[in-house]
Amino acid sequence: QNKCLNRPVPFSFPQTFDKILIANRGEIACRVIKTCKKMGIKTVAVHSDVDSSAVHVKMADEAVCVGPAPTSKSYLNMDAIMNAVKQTGAQAVHPGYGFLSENKEFAKRLAAEGVTFIGPDTHAIQAMGDKIESKLIAKAAKVNTIPGFDGVVKDAEEAVKIAGEIGYPVMIKASAGGGGKGMRISWNDEETREGFRFSSQEAASSFGDDRLLIEKFIDNPRHIEIQVLADKHGNALWLNERECSIQRRNQKVVEEAPSTFLDPDTRRAMGEQAVSLAKAVKYSSAGTVEFLVDSQKNFYFLEMNTRLQVEHPITECITGLDLVHQMIRIAKGYKLQQKQSDIPINGWAIESRVYAEDPYKSFGLPSIGRLSQYQEPLNLPNVRVDSGIQEGSDISIYYDPMISKLVTYGKTREEALKKMEEALDNYVIRGVTHNIPLLREIIVHPRFVSGDISTKFLPEVYPDGFKGHMLTAGERRELLATAAALYVAVEIDGEKVEVSGEWNLASALLPITINGKHRNLQLRVLSKLAAYLSKHMPEKIPEDTSSILRSPMPGSVVAVSVKPGDNVAEGQEICVIEAMKMQNSMTAAKTAKVKSVHCKAGDTVGEGDLLVELE
Repeated sequence: QNKCLNRPVPFSFPQTFDKILIANRGEIACRVIKTCKKMGIKTVAVHSDVDSSAVHVKMADEAVCVGPAPTSKSYLNMDAIMNAVKQTGAQAVHPGYGFLSENKEFAKRLAAEGVTFIGPDTHAIQAMGDKIESKLIAKAAKVNTIPGFDGVVKDAEEAVKIAGEIGYPVMIKASAGGGGKGMRISWNDEETREGFRFSSQEAASSFGDDRLLIEKFIDNPRHIEIQVLADKHGNALWLNERECSIQRRNQKVVEEAPSTFLDPDTRRAMGEQAVSLAKAVKYSSAGTVEFLVDSQKNFYFLEMNTRLQVEHPITECITGLDLVHQMIRIAKGYKLQQKQSDIPINGWAIESRVYAEDPYKSFGLPSIGRLSQYQEPLNLPNVRVDSGIQEGSDISIYYDPMISKLVTYGKTREEALKKMEEALDNYVIRGVTHNIPLLREIIVHPRFVSGDISTKFLPEVYPDGFKGHMLTAGERRELLATAAALYVAVEIDGEKVEVSGEWNLASALLPITINGKHRNLQLRVLSKLAAYLSKHMPEKIPEDTSSILRSPMPGSVVAVSVKPGDNVAEGQEICVIEAMKMQNSMTAAKTAKVKSVHCKAGDTVGEGDLLVELE
């Protein structure tokens, strides 16, 4: 079995730390704890009050509450986390990704207390965390960069002037940004003004820094990144690439390693430039250099992430390295054990990000709720699931809606894809809306299977939004036959359909054979009473949404730009809702007069709550 899936332990670990505090939550905290356990290191979890019974808290040797649910009061609360470090005597802190992972102030405070930060030093975090400075350093290190304006944009009018000089389309983005937050693409002056306003607000709320920069937008690019690993002795390696082009709202959904697009020469050129950038900032630890790659295989430096990436497992699969283990060794001061020639591309790995979100709304707006049933497809070989939740867990409005990272591995891409299809079919998630239907459609789509992808894949393949899987006549017959076969052997539309399998009505999964083909169905059997009563449930009559505006998701109201009596034009912004750190502009569906406003800035709203009524 592949190393990334069961992660075998080298025979003996050199002495590193006795106790590490993980300044994070969810799946990444669990992931770090697993490697610490293998290395014989004690772990400390931190948690907010709503996370007190979370999986990462149960897995760790000790746990400390660092504040109430909002991230600013808990996982971003530096004082509370520093107190937890002192109180538990942790010698090192692993920050995971997000939260304080790229916060130079946090790294400085740890250093002042003699506590090791498991990541690069503050100089590298600062240099690479600022998109303006990082671009200048990249240029000096002979790394290809995108044409743009090297400096902070003062206001919307200056943004329009710069955009005109660079030439449309342009990308407006937060200088301190990451994770697609504070980014807007603009095709004209009006969009530039609006993009400037939105991006600076989003940047301020996500990073506490509203500085923006502007650069040329590369149309139809691929997003390909290089994983690097560097020690404190000047040694650095590139661990091949990850293809991350399947995105929604600039956030990755499906990743794979290696990429179908790169040839060995381009891969080496990208790897060498990534290492040269790492050396230019005296980088040590695991880090990722992100590139945009155009259709001619020209590649341009985008940014460097000075932390462990969400999608690191696929690199572990094809190289056999445990990146968390490497980060801990490097932080303790050990040299890298590998040379560049030791780094293989062994097989193929794919990662699907499983989110609690509604894929039928903008390819995924957050969904919250409790997991009433939850079963990971770990019974299948060559499947890895990195998760931080279990049956009964709550997916809350306060944190990222990721449920898990589903990773499959194969000797070939075809094998890894087949395994992903099977794993998604065997994944049982009930209680929240989730994006498995969308993931399932992506990985079998002919364009994805052939490798013909770009960051525009989703809007191009589903121009009217994702509508779900359309059953073929044959699939419809199969489903009907299976349902009926639970009662009797059957004939449908004059065609015989043979269904056989082990019927276990209590199981959520039903493996069966239909006309000799193996199928996996998810099963929910209603009690007689529930089935009888369901006939009497009133049909929901679709509402006239042209006159009312309801919140498409749970979140908080950032701004309301109308009052009763105002006249609004179709498409005019009425209010802005923020959910899980993403701002969404709500607009009028028609030209009308505002009848009533039911929300104000600062309100918390639920999905479906009435915001504004038009006459």
